[in-house]
Amino acid sequence: MKDKDDYLFSPASRTSRLLNRLRRLPTRLRQVLLRRRILFVLLLVVLCYSIFANGGVPFFPRFPWGSSKFVIILAVNQGGGVMQWKGPNEWAVERMSIANKKAYADRHGYHLAIQDMSIKKRYAHEWRESWEKVDVIRQTMKQYPKAEWFWWLDLHTFIMEPSISLEKQVFNRLDNNTYRSLIGYNPLNLPVEIPFVDSTHQINLIVPQDCGGFNLGSFLIRRSEWTDFLLDIWWDPVFYEQRHMQWEHKEQDALEHMYSNQAWIRSGTAFIPQRLINSFPDGACAEQKGDKRIFYNQDEHDFVVNMAGCEWGRDCYGEMEHFKKLSAALQQKSWWRPFSK
Repeated sequence: MKDKDDYLFSPASRTSRLLNRLRRLPTRLRQVLLRRRILFVLLLVVLCYSIFANGGVPFFPRFPWGSSKFVIILAVNQGGGVMQWKGPNEWAVERMSIANKKAYADRHGYHLAIQDMSIKKRYAHEWRESWEKVDVIRQTMKQYPKAEWFWWLDLHTFIMEPSISLEKQVFNRLDNNTYRSLIGYNPLNLPVEIPFVDSTHQINLIVPQDCGGFNLGSFLIRRSEWTDFLLDIWWDPVFYEQRHMQWEHKEQDALEHMYSNQAWIRSGTAFIPQRLINSFPDGACAEQKGDKRIFYNQDEHDFVVNMAGCEWGRDCYGEMEHFKKLSAALQQKSWWRPFSK
């Protein structure tokens, strides 16, 4: 009687196993091809996303591909102000603004620092409630020690083109998108030239100008030694104790004063055309109505709109709701924008 091993290792047995493998080969090939098809489809999906995501395809899933070196600072007052508490419209404006910035930060992989300004009530006795931007920026820099650029946005701002990254809008062509001299546009008639300004110095502060001068509703500031010195001097008690009655715009007036007199501050400061990061609605800067350098242009798809001063006689909620709906409509139409003439 033959042993079991004789059957396993006999020529007939080896031939049988080989035939069985050959019969199963088409099935394996189909499995390999199926895996390759799945991989191809996944790659195609990633490719389509990279092509169409910035086109604003409605309802298309988005993932944070951006850089965490950017932090958006949004200051809100969740408990009401020092002088009065918020009503339903103020709460609604706050929710819309937060949701807008959060969606944008998530889309591009940026950090969003929502800073609750209600804790700043301690400034009320010092006339400092409107000076807290400097303090908040310093605190945010401590919270995000690896971030490089910090984008301050006032509550009454709305990002109209969420598909556009900060890199594309500002930083990829920083030298072309900014200017150092006041010769071309100087609404405050500040001194154009002062000695010892180094125009080759690294840009650390990017500020737009509006009809009233510097605008701090939307501006960018870089982490640097220069910035540390600026924030220290900007927060110096001489400004808020000695000048709070003379300077209507508080920290903005303080910055303008320092820029006018300190060469080193000019060396690190650059201006950016207002409509690149801070367009105004029709209700702001009424004395310069129609100025194409200032006001939001729907046809040119301006990046951000700032409803500056809406709390003084205008309808902040109505304006915010209007631009929210307009942005949504523009994003739906943007599907066709790459194919339009």
